[in-house]
Amino acid sequence: MPIISTIGRRSLQVRLLVWTIYGLLIIGATTMIYPFLLMLSGSTKSSVDSPTADMVPQFMRSDVALYRKYVEALFNEHLEVAKNIYQSDDASFRVMQPPVEPNAALVDAWRDFLAAEELPSYAYTIGHVEARVTRGVMPSHLRRFKAQLIERFDDDIAAVNHAMQTDFPSWNAFAWRREEYQQRRNTVSDLPFDLAFNEFKAAQPLEDRYYFSIEGFYRYQYLKSQYTDDLAIYNREHGTDYGSWGQVHLDRRLPTGQGRTDLEREDWQQFVRTIVSLLWVRIDQDAALVYRQYLAAKYGEIAVLNAKYKTDYVRFDEVSFPSACPPRGLPASDWDTFLQGWVDPESGAAFAAPATAIYIHSVDFQFRDYLQERFGELGAANEALGLSASDWLEILPPQRDWHYLAFRDQTAQLRWEFLTRNFITVIDYLALHGRGIYNTFVYCILAVACALIVNPVAAYALSRYKPPSAYKVLLFLMLTMAFPPMVTQIPVFLMLREFDLLNTFWALILPGLAHGYSIFLLKGFFDSLPRELYESAEIDGAGEFRIFWQITMSLSQPILAVIALQAFTAAYSNFMMALLICQNEEMWTLMPWLYQLQQRSGEGVIFASLIVAAVPTFAIFAFCQNVIMRGIVVPVEK
Repeated sequence: MPIISTIGRRSLQVRLLVWTIYGLLIIGATTMIYPFLLMLSGSTKSSVDSPTADMVPQFMRSDVALYRKYVEALFNEHLEVAKNIYQSDDASFRVMQPPVEPNAALVDAWRDFLAAEELPSYAYTIGHVEARVTRGVMPSHLRRFKAQLIERFDDDIAAVNHAMQTDFPSWNAFAWRREEYQQRRNTVSDLPFDLAFNEFKAAQPLEDRYYFSIEGFYRYQYLKSQYTDDLAIYNREHGTDYGSWGQVHLDRRLPTGQGRTDLEREDWQQFVRTIVSLLWVRIDQDAALVYRQYLAAKYGEIAVLNAKYKTDYVRFDEVSFPSACPPRGLPASDWDTFLQGWVDPESGAAFAAPATAIYIHSVDFQFRDYLQERFGELGAANEALGLSASDWLEILPPQRDWHYLAFRDQTAQLRWEFLTRNFITVIDYLALHGRGIYNTFVYCILAVACALIVNPVAAYALSRYKPPSAYKVLLFLMLTMAFPPMVTQIPVFLMLREFDLLNTFWALILPGLAHGYSIFLLKGFFDSLPRELYESAEIDGAGEFRIFWQITMSLSQPILAVIALQAFTAAYSNFMMALLICQNEEMWTLMPWLYQLQQRSGEGVIFASLIVAAVPTFAIFAFCQNVIMRGIVVPVEK
């Protein structure tokens, strides 16, 4: 029978009351939904959109926001590299704007150049392999490279370490250090792991690459670090009158001619001789004589040089002079010293590569050479490519336009990647980290099974036989709830240690085997069952176990569902005790692993881990809720 009759519902006051109740319920639901949507939105974040607090991520609604997230991932969250390559003064990825009118003709010429030239592996790197600011994220290309090695070495990290000369303690520690071949300290590695990555990155789409710009490095990280961003200061000290930083270029050779100043030449020499990576520096063969004189002054006798170089030259005149720096070893060190300049400590004679013999051999100049060979005159290149350059130095690789055109063709894939990559990171971490999922599954199954056996048996005995001390027993059981788990952790730990049960499932199960509140609830429910059922069963000859199992347990499904849900929640969310009594990582459940992941991860991964951790609890709750409601509603309807 309804609380409000049909006639009563027609009253305006009753209707207002009902709608008020509905309104309050909706407001209450909203207060729960809003934080949940914020957490869902937060689970997709990286550093570029971390300050935002939207229920729907901005990159799902705005192509500009998606572009910023894409550029951040493409450059592996290294803003300085992006500024060098894009010739940009943007202070952050958050303010970057896509090109208004990308030059498709110049981009086509750039693609033709890449197809025609076989650039070395150090000339470029790929994006989506690192997230140094966001922390903890595993971008798409890093996941693919990792999956490639897992398949190649049959999921054996020890075999990877042995073959690749690495020292990853586990697959979850797998990472890749960024390639940065612009500064002098950066060298090319020939370790098996680096060679394997070079093969991997060469097989990825061209649009996922970015090629290092030595001109951008010279302008944005060398000149501006010395003369600040204020071009007026640069002009005043150099005696120049440039109108913008875009007019300040890196010359291939020592700057000469009308309008070039001594300080410009000094900057160029300082940059080339001591700052930029030797990968991009070349010396003409005209300097070979000075180089041999330098070696003769340094080593004295040719036999000494042969012993160190492992060569068999007869005279210093026979020593070959490499235009590019040798890959490694003492020859590379001598070549670098010759470039910087060396003074003989005995004679005081100075030896250095002549400034006029040094030149830059970067991707920027190779692209210009390609255009010059293809079009001949600068005017023809301007007309064909839609440019208005007054000098070849003004033409740079159009990587910004190139990446933007590629971005427009993959917006749907990018949105899906950014929506899921934090969740993939969490799932990958849990799946490959120890036995967290297996331990949690076994622990929860055992906890629920024990809770549905021990507690009902104890409550059945108190309800069925009604011993005189029943209420004293119940009082004692309820008193155990007065002590929070933090108080009992130390004695429980000491007891389990004495019994040599640490790092076992017994250690996880035994402390919570019987639960006072559960026994109290079950006894109250068992007391409400009709006694006639038990009497009828006894008359029919049913044994005590059969009465307990077929009558008591069958009619107690709603309360048993509550007990099971309670036991599962306690076991699944058990963190401190699980960490304290199972200090061996092989026995860790999901909660300690998730805690460790959250300690080294950014906001997005933390939110994603919370959502992933909540899914099993929600599923169990939904299942138990159906059982509970069926036990409440169906008897009432009958």
